[in-house]
Amino acid sequence: MSSAAPSPPVTVSGASDAAAAVAMAHYKAADSKREQFRRYLEKSGVLDTLTKVLVALYEEPEKPNSALDFLKHHLGAATPENPEIEVLRLELAEMKEKYEAIVEENKKLKAKLAQYEPPQEEKRAE
Repeated sequence: MSSAAPSPPVTVSGASDAAAAVAMAHYKAADSKREQFRRYLEKSGVLDTLTKVLVALYEEPEKPNSALDFLKHHLGAATPENPEIEVLRLELAEMKEKYEAIVEENKKLKAKLAQYEPPQEEKRAE
C-alpha cells in the first residue's frame, strides 16, 4: 500500500476539467478557511489552553470517570469569571465582617450581663 494521495481522475472532456477546477477551488477555499480558523485559535490562546488541559489529563495517574467533566473543570478555572459571581463574593465578604462584628458584640454583652447577674450557683441556692 502506498501512502500517497490518490491522483485526480483523468478527464476526457473540457466539462470534466471545469468541474475538477471548481472542486479544487472549493477544496482550497475550505482549506484556507480552516487555516484562518486555526490561526485564530492559536492567536487567542485556545490551542495552548486545550493542549495544557489535555496534557494534564494524559498525565493524571488515576484517570477520572468523566474526561469531559475533567476538561470542563480545568477549562472553567481558566475562563474569566461571571461578574455576578464577583458581586456575590463581595457580598459574602461583607456578611462575614458583619457576622464577626456581631459575635464580638455578643461576647461583650454577655460579659456585661454577667456583671449584673448573680453566678449560677447562687441562683440554685435560692
